[in-house]
Amino acid sequence: MTRKQTRREFLMGRLAGLSPYGGAVPGELARSEAYWPACLVHVSRRAMACQFQVFLNAGQYPHGVQAAVEALDLLEVLEQQMSFFRPDSLLQRINQEAALGPVEVEPGLFGLLQLADQIYQLTEGAFDLTATAFWEVWGFAQRQPRLPTEAELAEARQRVGWHYVHLNPADRTIRFTRPGIRLNLGSIGKGYALDCCAERLLQAGIVDFIIHGGQSSLLAHGKRLDSPSLGWPVGLRHPIRPNCRLGQLVLKDQALATSGSAVQFFYSGGRRYGHIIDPRTGQPGGEGILSVTVLAPSAAEADALATAMFLLGPEKSMQICQRRPDLAALFVLRSPKSAQMQIIPIGIAPPFWQPSTQIT
Repeated sequence: MTRKQTRREFLMGRLAGLSPYGGAVPGELARSEAYWPACLVHVSRRAMACQFQVFLNAGQYPHGVQAAVEALDLLEVLEQQMSFFRPDSLLQRINQEAALGPVEVEPGLFGLLQLADQIYQLTEGAFDLTATAFWEVWGFAQRQPRLPTEAELAEARQRVGWHYVHLNPADRTIRFTRPGIRLNLGSIGKGYALDCCAERLLQAGIVDFIIHGGQSSLLAHGKRLDSPSLGWPVGLRHPIRPNCRLGQLVLKDQALATSGSAVQFFYSGGRRYGHIIDPRTGQPGGEGILSVTVLAPSAAEADALATAMFLLGPEKSMQICQRRPDLAALFVLRSPKSAQMQIIPIGIAPPFWQPSTQIT
C-alpha cells in the first residue's frame, strides 16, 4: 500500500517517482546510474518565451520553495524592463528616445549595459546589442527567414554599431549618437534574469541550487548533496540529436550557456544560413560550428559570450579564455573529413568534463 504524502513532504520535494535529475533541464541534470538516492524539488515559471526552473535539494531548506517562488517573481519586473516586444518596456523607451537625448536607466539594467560594453570590447565587436536591424532584415525576427538583398543589407548596416551608443555612469543615462539605433537584449537578458534570481536565492540563505531558463542557459551554486562530485553534474545535449548527450560537466558557482544554429536556419541556393548574425559583417556566422557552450562566473556573461564565441570560432575564443582564466568553452564542430563531430574543450578538463563514450 502506498502511503499518502503530506503537504509538507510535497513542498519539500519528497515525491514518489520524481525524476532524480529533475526532468528536462538544458542539457539535463545528469545522473549516475549508481547514485541519486534522493530527490530534487523544483519550482517553475514561464517568462521571456521560455520556462524558468529552480532546482533545490529536497528537504535541505524548509523555506526553499517560498524562496524560489519569490526569486522567480522577479522575472515579470525584469521582462517589463528588457522586452523588445513590449511597447511599454524600458528597453523600448530607450530605443525610441535615446537618439533624441539621454535616457535615465534603472541601476541594474544600466550595469547590464556596461557589461555589454565590456564584452563588446573583449570580443572585438562580435557581441553587439545594436545588431537588431540585421536580425530583422534576415527575417529571423518574424520567424520567416529569407535572403536579403544587398540594398537591404546596406541600409541595415547604417543602423548597426555599438560605437553609436554612449553610456554615462555619472548620471546613469544612455544616448544614441545616430538615429535608427535600437537595442535588443535577447543575447544577454535571459542570463541576466538568472543572475538576479540567483542573487535573491542567496539573500534568502539558499546556497545550493541550480536554475535554468529555457534550453540554453543555467547557473549552478553550491552542490547537489547526494552527488559524488563537488558541484552539480549537468549533462550536455547533443546539438543535433536532442535525446542524446555529448557528455557531463560539473558546475559549482558557475553559469553555462549554449549557442548554436541547429534549430533556426534555412537554405537558399543550396547554402545553409543560420540565425546567428555577425554584427561586424551582417552575414550569418559560425560556419562549420554546430554549437559552443561557455562557462563563466555569471549567466549574463555566459549568455553573451556563447553568442560571440560562436561567431569568433575556437582559435580566437581560446585567446579570450587565456586572457580570462575564469572563462571556458566547449566547441562542437562538423568534421571536415568524416561524418563524425569534433569536440574542442577550452579550459575544461576531467573531472569537470567527461565526454560520452560514443558520440557521432
